[in-house]
Amino acid sequence: MAEQRKALVTGGTKGIGRAIAERLRDDGMAVTITGTRPDGQGPKGCDYLPVNFSDRAATLAFAENITAIGFDVLVNNAGTNKVGPIEDYAVEDFELIMQVNVTAPFIMCKAVIPGMKKKGWGRIVNISSLWGIGAREHRQAYTASKFAIDGMTASIAAEVAEDGILANCVAPGFIRTDLSVKNLGEAGLAEMAKRIPIRRCGSVEEVAGTVAFLAGPQNTYIAGLNIPVDGGFTRSRG
Repeated sequence: MAEQRKALVTGGTKGIGRAIAERLRDDGMAVTITGTRPDGQGPKGCDYLPVNFSDRAATLAFAENITAIGFDVLVNNAGTNKVGPIEDYAVEDFELIMQVNVTAPFIMCKAVIPGMKKKGWGRIVNISSLWGIGAREHRQAYTASKFAIDGMTASIAAEVAEDGILANCVAPGFIRTDLSVKNLGEAGLAEMAKRIPIRRCGSVEEVAGTVAFLAGPQNTYIAGLNIPVDGGFTRSRG
C-alpha cells in the first residue's frame, strides 16, 4: 500500500482554504491546516497548527518546527489585503501584506522542499489571484504581492522540477465566499457576475478542485504556471 501523502494548507479555517483542505482530505491525504487562533480548529479529520504569518519570527519558528513532519504537499493559501489610494497608503501596511502574502510562503517553501527532494516527489500550490494577472485601482500592495508570488513560483518550479517537485499557482477570480457575500451583498455579487463570461461567481469547491489536481499524483507535467479559476474573466478582460 502506498504511503499516505501529507499536506499542509495555510489559512485553512474558512473560505477557499477550508474547501482545499476538505478536498485534499477527501482525496485521501493527511491534511494539516494553519490558523491564527491558538485554540482554533480546522475541518473534521484535519490537524490544526496555529501561526501568525504577520510575525516574521513566529513564521520562522513555525517553519523550523514543521520541517521534520515531511509534508508532501504545500498549499500556501493564507493571505491578507487592504485597499486604498496610494497617496494615503501606509508603508507599514504595504510591508505587512508583503510579509503575509510573499515572505511567509517563501519561508514555507524553504521548509518543505528539502524533505520533498529526499522523497523525489512534492507538490507546491501557491494561491495567487485575479489581481496577480491584471490590476485594479487601490490594490497596489495586494497586486504587487500576487504578481510576486507568481514570479517566485515560476522560479521555484524551474529549480526543483527535476527533483520531482512541481510548483504552480492557482488564481481565483470572483469567488462566492462568506466574506464576499458580507462585503458585496447578493446584489453586488449579481452585478459582478454580469462581467464574467460564464455569468456567475465561482465556488470554493471549484478552486479546490483545481488545486487538488495540481497537488495530486495525476499532475505529472504541469509546473511554473499561474492558472486562473475565473469563469473566463481574465481572457475576456471583463
